[in-house]
Amino acid sequence: MTTPRSPHAPRSSEPAFPDWLQMVEERSAALREAVAAADLTARIPGCPDWTVRDLVAHVGQVQRFWAATVAAGPALRPPSDEAVGATEPAGDLLAWSAASTALLLDALRAAGPDTPCWTWWAESGNPATSGSVARHQVQEAAVHARDAQEAAGAPEPLPPALAVDAVDEFLHVGFGSMDGWPHSPARVALVADEGAAWTLILDATGASAVRGGPGDGPEPGATVEGPAGELLLTLYRRAPWDGSALRVSGDTALVRQLVVWPTLG
Repeated sequence: MTTPRSPHAPRSSEPAFPDWLQMVEERSAALREAVAAADLTARIPGCPDWTVRDLVAHVGQVQRFWAATVAAGPALRPPSDEAVGATEPAGDLLAWSAASTALLLDALRAAGPDTPCWTWWAESGNPATSGSVARHQVQEAAVHARDAQEAAGAPEPLPPALAVDAVDEFLHVGFGSMDGWPHSPARVALVADEGAAWTLILDATGASAVRGGPGDGPEPGATVEGPAGELLLTLYRRAPWDGSALRVSGDTALVRQLVVWPTLG
């Protein structure tokens, strides 16, 4: 039997801080490109309570919040409203969005990857640093860029390398910050067509992710396979687990339980 890898052991060609900054910049630009071709009053399929304009405002507000959080450095609580500043869109919407992205990227570049800062996932044991913020903001920008593309009627696949890293981050940080699993202890393997694999261990303490899939440890109760981009969109509830892009084997009831378990996104 293969010995499981460490939960946080680096993968080959794992993105680094400059890569995350570039991904945030590119996916934020992709969002604005899609918005420019969309009706600002159109609904977002993945977030039906939002219009396209609401989506742009949300992403900009998130980027401004994290810019202030990173700039504040080590802290036990998030920045005040005064420190964050005005977060409502003003003037041209796309120009305001571009300025929001620039504020975030400027703060991250000034801080570098290792500056401690407040994060909502600090208690999960994952790093609470400017680098971890950059990594998390990649998936924020990527998923919402896809939302905007869907609203514009032209969804595009997520870049594979981005998606693989975002799935890894989501499993370790998002699921790692959850309270106890409310069902019988179980394991779910997620296998990306790009070659990465993870096992999500679910028990009364919550969830922990280990890099490695079927064959790297105890047999999982269920396995979900497919492109990393589709795995990420499914984790964000933008795509169904039983959709044609994913292959589910094993205990499908376990997968359904995982779907409705609240997650952090």
